Amino acid sequence: MNYPYNRITVKIGSNVLTRKDGTLDVTRMSALVDQVAELHKAGVEVVLVSSGAVASGRSEIKVSRKLDSVDQRQLYSAVGQAKLINRYYELFREHGIAVGQVLTTKESFGTRRHYLNQRHCMQVMLENGVIPIVNENDTISVTELMFTDNDELSGLVASMLDAQALIILSNIDGIYNGSPSEPGTSVIREVEQGKDLSDYIQAEKSGFGRGGMLTKTTIARKVADEGITVIIANGKRDNILTDLLEHPADTVCTRFVPASEAVSSVKKWIAHSEGFAKGELHLNAQAVEALKGKKAISILPVGVTRIEGDFEKDDIVRIMDAGGNQIGVGRIGASSEEARKMQGEHGQRPLVHYDYLYLD
Repeated sequence: MNYPYNRITVKIGSNVLTRKDGTLDVTRMSALVDQVAELHKAGVEVVLVSSGAVASGRSEIKVSRKLDSVDQRQLYSAVGQAKLINRYYELFREHGIAVGQVLTTKESFGTRRHYLNQRHCMQVMLENGVIPIVNENDTISVTELMFTDNDELSGLVASMLDAQALIILSNIDGIYNGSPSEPGTSVIREVEQGKDLSDYIQAEKSGFGRGGMLTKTTIARKVADEGITVIIANGKRDNILTDLLEHPADTVCTRFVPASEAVSSVKKWIAHSEGFAKGELHLNAQAVEALKGKKAISILPVGVTRIEGDFEKDDIVRIMDAGGNQIGVGRIGASSEEARKMQGEHGQRPLVHYDYLYLD
């Protein structure tokens, strides 16, 4: 079978791998492994971003006292991650496929060097026929160090590894054109570039919920803008992965159409580095208008009206318009002290070169 993609990232959500009682659904996990193995043997490189560590741990231990949410997350994930990766190891070994564990934190994507180290690690695994299984290291990731969820992590991984597609598996068929519980609503099958989905993102009482839908849509848009196809589908449906690739027209899902032009590796990193921004550059109206033109230009000091934060050369900064709205992110070419000295002046070197600028 010739599949349309050579490299994909598959995110398997907690709602897919968890039973109603909160324990791990090994039957579903085994079925998904069978599908990934089929793709792998057909020559498709697959990177798995898998939730389920907390669910795995919850069924293993009984706590003697009430724990707060952070304590629970750390305890259950520490125990559960070992069980989860061992389960994947055993299931893939039945297919003669090796897997490797990659535990990461949001902080590990904060510098270009750490970002490239992670990318190199996973590329070496793929080159040697090993399937990377990626998860957040919940034992040390707390509060502000956490990813929003594994949707955010999967977007970073897909972008970092230049995947051709990101498949996000949840317990819902896709994005609906209304409340999924209401009669007459249906799944939006394709989302074109620039399509407004705000009317369809509604608060639901299901596990998918408003937060999950918002996060998935935000991540899907950003990754699709980088030239990667994004698919949101129901991981509890039988043969969903193989059906998505073999019979895309007949398989219910929401597909985000990718941008026609791919984005460079460094711009991909910058695009996903907003959470690590150390400062802000506020621009005047003329500079903003020039940035939004068809020609790629750098940000010069003459167009900067205000600088906020303390940062070093090569840190990430937010780019703000005259009204205080974020319009992009970029890697700064000067420290905050140097930048303030150049602010508003003609004839100075760029503060953010266009090669290191990503506009929203």
